[in-house]
Amino acid sequence: MSWNHTRQIGQAQVHSLTDGQFRLDGGAMFGSVPRVLWERAAPADDLNRIRLRINPLLIQLGGENILVETGFWDQGGEKFEGMYALDRDETVFRGLDRLGLTPGDIHLVINTHLHFDHAGRNVTLLGDPTFPNARYVVQKQELHDALHTHERSRASYVPAYIEPIRDAGLFDVVDGEHELRPGLSVLPLPGHNLGQQGVVLRSEGQTLVYVADLIPTLAHAPLPYIMGYDLYPVTTLETRKAHLGAWFEQNATICTPHDPDAPFARLHENPKGGFTLKADR
Repeated sequence: MSWNHTRQIGQAQVHSLTDGQFRLDGGAMFGSVPRVLWERAAPADDLNRIRLRINPLLIQLGGENILVETGFWDQGGEKFEGMYALDRDETVFRGLDRLGLTPGDIHLVINTHLHFDHAGRNVTLLGDPTFPNARYVVQKQELHDALHTHERSRASYVPAYIEPIRDAGLFDVVDGEHELRPGLSVLPLPGHNLGQQGVVLRSEGQTLVYVADLIPTLAHAPLPYIMGYDLYPVTTLETRKAHLGAWFEQNATICTPHDPDAPFARLHENPKGGFTLKADR
């Protein structure tokens, strides 16, 4: 299939790419929310898994190609890929190729965090940086936590795609909110883990936010719909409350990392409180 979708955000062209589909347990994806509620928006298969997608973002701004997320780890083996029902119906590389780009054309990579479904393609099968001419932006907290895992976090990080970037000196480590380019910033969005960051693009009065796993799919917009995978779920709730209202007031275009169908969305007020996300075609 072809997934590439493009939006003009002021002076920036933004392309939603994909690195394929996968499945995760629906109960884990929605935490304490009962299945009778979440399955309306996210039907589960006979193993209780819901369909998700890996959605990197390419931002073309000021003559540079900036990639947000690199894709799903491609060295896990058959058992690993079977567990997640990984379906490479599309790859980030084919998406770049359709735009006339190669990995060598990427100037900057932004790792929202270093989990294997977000940063897994940081390196090639040979362990070399996939994007050899790029710097890789990561939060200081996240790099520390990825290299010092514990029993709850260990399964989410794979040293094989983290350590080569560190050893090559290619990480640009930031601490907190940071402007990378005029109009392009990273913003701490803790909760899923402590060092997660989102990406905020502002140009000519328009705003786009890549929300990372703060809101993994459109179905997760209601405030209590928080993943069981989140290490700090109450922090997730606080982070959502701190930012969703402002993004709504700005009429921001919202990009989620795992919605299987909608590359771009907008926040809408929920009459019962909080917000919903609806696809912005």
